[in-house]
Amino acid sequence: MSSASAYDVLARIRGNRTAPPAAGESCEMCAERIADEHQHVVNVEGRQLMCVCRGCYLLFTDQHATLRYRAVPDRYLAFPQFALDRRRWEALQIPVGVAFFFRNSHLGRTVAFYPGPAGATESELDLESWNDLRTADPRVGILADDTEALLVRVLAAGRHDAGAAEPVCHLLPIDACYEFVGRLRMLWRGFDGGQQARSYMDEFFASVAARSKVVTG
Repeated sequence: MSSASAYDVLARIRGNRTAPPAAGESCEMCAERIADEHQHVVNVEGRQLMCVCRGCYLLFTDQHATLRYRAVPDRYLAFPQFALDRRRWEALQIPVGVAFFFRNSHLGRTVAFYPGPAGATESELDLESWNDLRTADPRVGILADDTEALLVRVLAAGRHDAGAAEPVCHLLPIDACYEFVGRLRMLWRGFDGGQQARSYMDEFFASVAARSKVVTG
């Protein structure tokens, strides 16, 4: 679907509305009432998530079209034996043991976010280090721009088993990543997050693993 046709349809939806929406959460595009469990689109330029109804969501599902908004897919993948050793992780300069990465098409580069007491903190990635990782593990190239993220967890360097455990890596929707770090913000204590945050991460990664399709290298 072309950009013009998508916005034409959206304009007609808005124009056909004759009554205000009922109380409760509403679609941020057409103001239709939506359920608590709903879908999202990304405002690519503003890097914002928008809550939308099913009809508006379907207008922006073409990942190859040039659109201001993109629908967030519902794809969960697991990347076992991910090619991220301690040297590559340190080269990415992420100060904690978990982060998510996605390619922002408006900026034309990959960005990283990691959790902390202030919420999701953006990290400026070294391009050479990221390209090194992408070359080492081509599965990184599966990511859809703007709407999917690579969520990675490594053990803290000070843990006795950190050297033996391989990183945990999943591809998942960008909205799930923001929800994850938002919850961590409320639980985070100290520099490393504390026990509550670590327990929540264990539960979250277990639930993601349960719904993920395994993609081998």
